[in-house]
Amino acid sequence: MQENALAARAVEPEYLKNLNPPQREAVEALDGPVLVLAGAGTGKTRVLTTRLSHLLHSGKAYPSQILSVTFTNKAAQEMKHRVSGLLGGQPVEGWWLGTFHSLAARMLRVHAGLVGLSSNFTILDPDDQLRLLKQIMEGENIDTKKWPPKTIIHYIDRWKDRGLTPAQVTMDDAGEVAEGKLLLLYRRYQERLKGVNACDFGDLLLHMITILKNPEHAQVLADYHRRFKYILVDEYQDTNVAQYQWLRLLAQGSSNICCVGDDDQSIYGWRGAEVGNILRFEKDFPGAKIIRLEQNYRSTNNILNAAAGVISNNEGRLGKTLWSEAGEGEKVSVHALYDGQAEARWVAEEIEQLQRKKWALRQIAVLVRAGFQTREFEERFIQLGVPYRVIGGPRFYERMEIRDALAYMRVTVQPADDLALERIINTPKRGIGDSTVQTLYAHARSRGISLHDAILDICQTDEMRPKVKAALMKMMDDFSRWRSLVGAAHHAQLAAQILDESGYMAMWQADKTPEAPGRLENLKELVSGMQEYESLAEFLEHVALVLENQEGNDGDFVSVMTLHGAKGLEFDAVFLPGWEDGLFPSQRSMDEHGLKGLEEERRLAYVGITRARKKVFISFASNRRMYGNWINSMPSRFVDELPPAHVEVTSETGIRAGRSSHWDSSGFRPEPVKQTTYERKVQSAEGIVFSRGDRVFHEKFGTGKIINIDGHKLDIAFEKGGTKRVMDSFIQKSE
Repeated sequence: MQENALAARAVEPEYLKNLNPPQREAVEALDGPVLVLAGAGTGKTRVLTTRLSHLLHSGKAYPSQILSVTFTNKAAQEMKHRVSGLLGGQPVEGWWLGTFHSLAARMLRVHAGLVGLSSNFTILDPDDQLRLLKQIMEGENIDTKKWPPKTIIHYIDRWKDRGLTPAQVTMDDAGEVAEGKLLLLYRRYQERLKGVNACDFGDLLLHMITILKNPEHAQVLADYHRRFKYILVDEYQDTNVAQYQWLRLLAQGSSNICCVGDDDQSIYGWRGAEVGNILRFEKDFPGAKIIRLEQNYRSTNNILNAAAGVISNNEGRLGKTLWSEAGEGEKVSVHALYDGQAEARWVAEEIEQLQRKKWALRQIAVLVRAGFQTREFEERFIQLGVPYRVIGGPRFYERMEIRDALAYMRVTVQPADDLALERIINTPKRGIGDSTVQTLYAHARSRGISLHDAILDICQTDEMRPKVKAALMKMMDDFSRWRSLVGAAHHAQLAAQILDESGYMAMWQADKTPEAPGRLENLKELVSGMQEYESLAEFLEHVALVLENQEGNDGDFVSVMTLHGAKGLEFDAVFLPGWEDGLFPSQRSMDEHGLKGLEEERRLAYVGITRARKKVFISFASNRRMYGNWINSMPSRFVDELPPAHVEVTSETGIRAGRSSHWDSSGFRPEPVKQTTYERKVQSAEGIVFSRGDRVFHEKFGTGKIINIDGHKLDIAFEKGGTKRVMDSFIQKSE
């Protein structure tokens, strides 16, 4: 036996030799439930692929006996490529390796009959979903203008993310949407899908969960239990309820499930991800082994320690301590500026300095909390000739809602702008279809006039249906009124008036999809940015020149993106602007989700810092023009959570570089973060002493818990009202 063990050690697979001890432990702990807590930059993909290879190499399982689940097709392809390389080029096609949806679809093709479908069912894309729902809403006499189908689809998708069939949705879940008929629409939608032998993406998992849970089909679940001896899951912290249920059902057979993830990087709660899935892994799988990957191969220790100082303030985490052999490196730079324009100038100047030091632009990123923040940086980069690209979305002025708004302004200034008028003639919906537009264009061509004049011309006749004619005339009257205000009213105020009176802002306010709040923020930023120009015409000319500008043709460009879009990426230098309370952490996130929202915002901060290999620049402005108004900004509470030993603080002359209670006038803090931010108490004028963690009561917002104290201002996570900042004089202690 001893000779066999020595022989086995002598022929140790090559793929195990380059692993550090925790990575190797994660690879070799094959049996039983395993949770691999893989911190940022700790080599989780290497662990996943090596573990899969080790299962096959050791003879523990055949390829068909391993279920390997990823979140994206790109991740699945990368995993296939790496595993094939580790196994000497062995093909991996046909393995159970793919995304949640692709694997669930593969199963459902076999068992479709159990949920009333044929195996050749169609998978609808989002456009098909909308068309189908519109037909149903028309049949139920529900006004699609009042209740946009995209909004209804959003609710239905969220229910499916939670694993809820129509029979499982309660009226509390349904709420008042679509005049109380939302649940009815969900039922009708599912019935129609079956009628046309189709599924949407949410159905792929939902139908399989329904089948696997049904006692009448117990044999199906038993067959999968026999088939899958091992289950591997990537990015477990991003699973939603339906994905969690599907995995738990399949893992009941062998309990040999290995989930890899990072609770500190769970940032997709807004699209259904449940960080609680990873936090309760040990409870869900008794006897689970927890392995922490803490050696970081990306960042310096100053960067890692700065990130750790922020994330340690989250209560909902399992905890780990990242470290690196890359040395201490430079401290994180924190810079305070007067306003957003000064911030954009500072970022651009720092990038130019890095460029002069031969840093590649492709290794520099600007990561913003909200999409509207990119405008000022784009403007500055174009002005200085710094090549850049907006990753994960169009440039600011190329975004759909911005182009729509600009089209309204262009027609106001220049009625003969046919392209702009055609773009917004039925946006928001006015009942003006393609056939009407074609009729108008035909008339314009025959008379040699503009589309605008063709509308005025043809509306003098009875050729149009009365409803269409009335809609066109109202639009023409609106443009005439707005045109009369050009030069009389301030152009930014006029732009806001146009977007309001046209119904365009209301259209997005009624839209309940996750993208709608960002589009509204972009529109408000557009109006705010117009303040910098003398007139509407000058602003439109500027935009035209910006859109014409094509930078970065040499392939070397600064990456500009949101923090959400940056997850999984890395750069030598990362700029993190806009660290101000209300902007980051997002006030909307805190209002809607309270302490849970604040903790997800803090995880976003952690993700942003840990994208950097060598340098991190954090900045905030004392003043910021938001939605046309100047506001005094307070530095983000996350700034105070940065450990002083790992941070270098600077500021523009006369600008305080931190929250007033915690920083001195030179911008440096002598006190440790924990003492200044969280251990302080405050005594109100009534003599009541409040401390962090106290349960309190507010007459308007109800019961909550104090999460931060800033002088006599208290940040309180209310149970029903979200996180609010209130004065201590309005607060009573709860018993």
